[in-house]
Amino acid sequence: MTSATTTESRTDEQIQRDVLTELKWDARLQPNEIGVIVKGGVVTLTGWVDSFVKKWAAEQAVERVRGVRAVANDIEVRLPGWAERTDADIAAAVARALEWDAVLPPDAVTASVSNGWVTLRGEVEWEYQRREAERQVRRLTGVRGVTNLVTVRPKSNPSPDALRRKIQEALIRAAEVDAEQIDIDVQGDTVVLKGTVRSWAEREQAERAAWSAPGVTTVKNRITVEP
Repeated sequence: MTSATTTESRTDEQIQRDVLTELKWDARLQPNEIGVIVKGGVVTLTGWVDSFVKKWAAEQAVERVRGVRAVANDIEVRLPGWAERTDADIAAAVARALEWDAVLPPDAVTASVSNGWVTLRGEVEWEYQRREAERQVRRLTGVRGVTNLVTVRPKSNPSPDALRRKIQEALIRAAEVDAEQIDIDVQGDTVVLKGTVRSWAEREQAERAAWSAPGVTTVKNRITVEP
């Protein structure tokens, strides 16, 4: 039976046009700096920007476009002279940002810096805390990239059945996700998501729902996008 929410397939040309429009719509970006190549629904971003946060913003903009199956972000970060910082200065700024973030437990995350590239390490209880640490670092002046090696170590240890039920309930509550199209396989504290969704944003929403369940340490998102 055909679902009422089924959308027509979109050509690469349509996706490319919408991606360019979305990049132009985002006030943080200068779309003339970014090249867009689309093949089979996979978007490749090229060009260069003057901050890492802009590179990240460009990727987020692409993920909002209907029909996108995946994103390859090949944008280069070229810092202007005024934004150059020594690794020591960046490390100090990262330490302050992590210390002042109320979401993160004290001293849970540490950072090392090499040529402007920040590597985060440590342990937190929740995935949102791991992502928050990276978010704080992305926006700092002088940062060229971030590698997030922070691990999630939950305090609770619910049964696989309880985990599966909580994730399923979260997917049903999510307005952007068709829960019936997603299979949930729980292996200890690891969740494997399978199935098909209509957009990259829906795929990401499903993964966030899985991470929100207490006790999850790993989410393997094998959901495919079929617009």
